[in-house]
Amino acid sequence: MSVAQPITGIRPGEIPENIFLCGDPERVDQISASWTETQVVCRVREYRVISGKLEGLAVAAASTGIGAPSTAILVEELAKLGARRLIRIGNSGGLASGLNIGELVVTTGCVRDDGTSTSYVHPSYPAVADHRLVTALMDAGLNSGLPCHAGITWSLDAFYIRNSILGPESEMTSMSFQNYWNREHQTKVEAMQAARVINCEMEAGTLLTLGNLFGLQTACICVVSDLTPWPGPSAIDLDHNMGTCIEVAGRAMLSVSTLS
Repeated sequence: MSVAQPITGIRPGEIPENIFLCGDPERVDQISASWTETQVVCRVREYRVISGKLEGLAVAAASTGIGAPSTAILVEELAKLGARRLIRIGNSGGLASGLNIGELVVTTGCVRDDGTSTSYVHPSYPAVADHRLVTALMDAGLNSGLPCHAGITWSLDAFYIRNSILGPESEMTSMSFQNYWNREHQTKVEAMQAARVINCEMEAGTLLTLGNLFGLQTACICVVSDLTPWPGPSAIDLDHNMGTCIEVAGRAMLSVSTLS
């Protein structure tokens, strides 16, 4: 009898080597909308997995939920079941000057500012994307008609502390409860911008770290969904150009799969 994974319940043979990851379970349907032979593999907690065929290539889309801990659980279980190539499709905050909402960012490596990846390996260990996937994503992104950037991503844990509002006196204030905020938070944002970190999100650092530890091909492409500092919650646009981001990831997966 095949043994199911303890959290997702997925069994051997139910997922292919090629996986698209996203945070939101509802986005799994958007990623798989154009596929053939689709079937639901898993719907447990934040994890929703659909398998199918993308232009004949066996693929799956899987949701990680928000943040590093749930991402690590899913990557562990998918790797044990034979996943070998994983591309994260997500949202991110723009840090670099000149970025606009709706543009694409391909992560080349991450600042690991999360707790999960450091549970696996020393913080000085680099979180680096697979060079073949980065090249394929950039090629597809530049052909998409949207501006597509490559750079270092700040991968962090706390969504509300990272998101700040530029106040009337050019002071940064927090979106957190009771405007909890201190100078250290503002200094960190400014330090990342000074270091030419291009965007920030919450899952790529763990994905890329585990990819290198486990010998997997991993990468991340995100839409810029808000800007830091930004004018307020109304400025977040999680869906703007997400369809193009999904298409770019699909083209990259097909390209790299034919080379393997």
